[in-house]
Amino acid sequence: MLVSVVMITYNHSLYIKQAIESILSQVTDFEFELIISNDKSTDDTDLVIRETLAQNPNAHKAKYINHETNLGMMPNFVSALSNATGKYIALCEGDDYWCDDKKLQIQADFLENNPDFSICFSNVGLLTNSGMKEDNRKKKIPEVSTIKELAKNNFIHTPSVLYRNHLIKEFPKYFIEAPIGDYFLHMLNAQHGKIKYIDKVLAVYRIHDASYWSSKKNEEQRTIIINFLNTLKTFFDDDIQKIINRQIEKIQSKDMSFFEKKLFKLKSFFNR
Repeated sequence: MLVSVVMITYNHSLYIKQAIESILSQVTDFEFELIISNDKSTDDTDLVIRETLAQNPNAHKAKYINHETNLGMMPNFVSALSNATGKYIALCEGDDYWCDDKKLQIQADFLENNPDFSICFSNVGLLTNSGMKEDNRKKKIPEVSTIKELAKNNFIHTPSVLYRNHLIKEFPKYFIEAPIGDYFLHMLNAQHGKIKYIDKVLAVYRIHDASYWSSKKNEEQRTIIINFLNTLKTFFDDDIQKIINRQIEKIQSKDMSFFEKKLFKLKSFFNR
């Protein structure tokens, strides 16, 4: 069995060494490959990647793609995925990392023994300038969920996920344009099976000012999410569309006046 780990990177020179080493240090009883796709970084990311691989005894597991032109985040992601040949795919962007050397083994074992599941993900640590905190300590994440729960909001952090490869025969054209590719991918995969949550911190999601999402203001983030969700819902059936519509309304309510919020809560109560 082969598992593919897909890592896209752009200007991650400060973090990419830790990311790569956390993957190549995985202890498994199966083969895995690491696909690193560098989207023509303008910093020293390329140099750090080459030096890291040159010093690592497991570098033979890595396939490094250094694009000559900048593709953009989603085209780079699709390009990297097209090189993944494993039975399962794990994701870890170049500024995140894994913190458990059994991560791949734990998740692959679960999917091998539970064919009715399409996705397995875990709790993560959130690393900010002020330190590390456990993401889901106070959240109620179900151990088993379906696309209906995922349609309410994205509770899967990218570096924590492992999913079955080849579930999606062809990506929708909008996928390569989507501003939030991981949620789109999880929703597409969730059509093919249940979702397993492992309540253990297996990965770390780094939040820093230079990241694509963190660099945007709250109002801009909400606008991007709403526009994205309005397009995303068109790829799913009526039941899922209704759930996504409620997610959109909830996001829109953050910009409502006091009385509008009261009316929204009343409407939500009767539409449950």
